[in-house]
Amino acid sequence: MAESKALKQSASITDILKTGLIVILTVAVSVSGFVLLKSNILPQIPTTLVAIIWGVLSVVLIFYSLNLLAQIFPTKIYNKIVPYIFIGSAVLIMGWYLLIPTLRSFLLSFMDKTSTKFVWFDNYKYLFTDKSMLTSIRNTLLWLVFGTGFSVLLGLIFAILAERSTIEKVSKIFIFLPMSISLVGAGVIFKFMYAAKFGGAEQIGLLNAIVVAFGGEPQNWLGKAPWNNFFLIAIFVWLQTGFALVVLSAALKAVPEDMIEAARIDGASEFRILMQIIIPNIRASLISVSTTILLAALKCFDIVYSMTNGMFGTEVLASQQYKQMFTFQNYGRGSAIAILILIGVSPVIYYNLKEFRNREAFK
Repeated sequence: MAESKALKQSASITDILKTGLIVILTVAVSVSGFVLLKSNILPQIPTTLVAIIWGVLSVVLIFYSLNLLAQIFPTKIYNKIVPYIFIGSAVLIMGWYLLIPTLRSFLLSFMDKTSTKFVWFDNYKYLFTDKSMLTSIRNTLLWLVFGTGFSVLLGLIFAILAERSTIEKVSKIFIFLPMSISLVGAGVIFKFMYAAKFGGAEQIGLLNAIVVAFGGEPQNWLGKAPWNNFFLIAIFVWLQTGFALVVLSAALKAVPEDMIEAARIDGASEFRILMQIIIPNIRASLISVSTTILLAALKCFDIVYSMTNGMFGTEVLASQQYKQMFTFQNYGRGSAIAILILIGVSPVIYYNLKEFRNREAFK
């Protein structure tokens, strides 16, 4: 008995020493990598490689060392604290990259351009009194309503039609393909499609080429407010319809076929079947798709930036925030716009989390 206890005590000391060395190594690697990257003494490519290797290695060492620390305790205590170790680390990382910047932006939104003096609500007053900001808010609402609405509507229509088509897979592939294009890439493509040449010159833009072919005059599609916003929104819809199609098509396959057949036997029209059977059954998927696209529309500035750079009355909140922060170097107003966007996003995120929790509770 004494020998077994001695062996157990020896093993425990060994575990403690091993854990201590791993913790010291973890701290050393994490701090040294951070100092090296912050000093910015390496060229760009080596800096990128070091950041990737250091980031992955640091995360592995942190989880490994925390697990070793937990193993020092008895099994009963270890089983209780180990879930919090892994969850806690993730929460700390998310807090470092999300919560702290959010709180910092909130603080900066009450400060002046140089972030040295408090101006309190002057930045928020600017958001709702400046003409360009009011235009940005209006345009953002247009993106939310029409961008989200048409993306989901077209995705649903195409999903229903594809289900009844003999070329279902091919049609879905072609509709989904634009999702592989970046927002900036799509903007460049449509910039050529909307291009206009005046004075009798040959049209290189597809849209004006069609107008001229039918005897019309070329139009500056991107220069006429507020209609130019809808031409920009059309690009967003073109990109997001494929996403809506794929998700809603999968949801449609889960609708009970016998329920639809029973409704047809009872004499229900296809429209009534759609409204009273299909849509109620895919309601959860419709909400998920709508909120996902809604968030994308609220944060989207790539299309505006690459197409018009916000000129001709096409500014949105995201593009205004980018310009205030990085062009005008006004961190107070930029932070205030970021907080406004966060306020707009929060109800959608809360609703999604609430729906997810209700579904989990139902299961």
